[in-house]
Amino acid sequence: MRYVRMVTARGSRGLGRSMARRRMVDGRRWFAGNRLVLGQGKPQGMVCRRMRILLLIAAPLLFAANAQAEDKEPSAIVEIGGAGEWGLAGGSSFGPSAAVEFTPIKNWLEIEGGVSTLFGGGKTEWSTDLLFKKPFTLSDQVEFMVGVGPEWTFSRDGTKIAGELAADFMFWPTPDRKYGWFLEPSYSYSFSQGHEQSLAVSVGLLIPIP
Repeated sequence: MRYVRMVTARGSRGLGRSMARRRMVDGRRWFAGNRLVLGQGKPQGMVCRRMRILLLIAAPLLFAANAQAEDKEPSAIVEIGGAGEWGLAGGSSFGPSAAVEFTPIKNWLEIEGGVSTLFGGGKTEWSTDLLFKKPFTLSDQVEFMVGVGPEWTFSRDGTKIAGELAADFMFWPTPDRKYGWFLEPSYSYSFSQGHEQSLAVSVGLLIPIP
């Protein structure tokens, strides 16, 4: 009986060791299987990391492109309206006016070429001017420019040349700036005989050209 008990005890120990070994082997197989699964998922992790890097690179570029598109200036701005002129020595005249303005140097220089036809005092005058302006942005909807340049006036009395100083206010009621309106007071001094001086005001619509 004692021998049987010893054999049974030894058999139990051997069975326990066998089960322990089997569990260890199963554990190793399970760990190896998971490691294989993880190894198979590694390329997916690399793809995710690469996608994140691409997004981090592309996001600033898209933002910059969007900002550049929003900040893009029109190629020119057409001004259509009316003008009035008052001579300091007396007399006044009124009529239609038109001008085209473009920006060769952003935030520094704008060039405007304009024409007008003024009626008053029993005569008609055609005038044209070329102004060089320095722009200032007062807000998203208001711009101010100060400019100077030559002015030519044609009438039955002959041709006169003058210097012109102008202040230009531009108002944009909508964020997309598809249209606006302007107010431009000016002062001119004639270099021709008599040295006439006058004050003028132009007002009208702004039409941007893409």
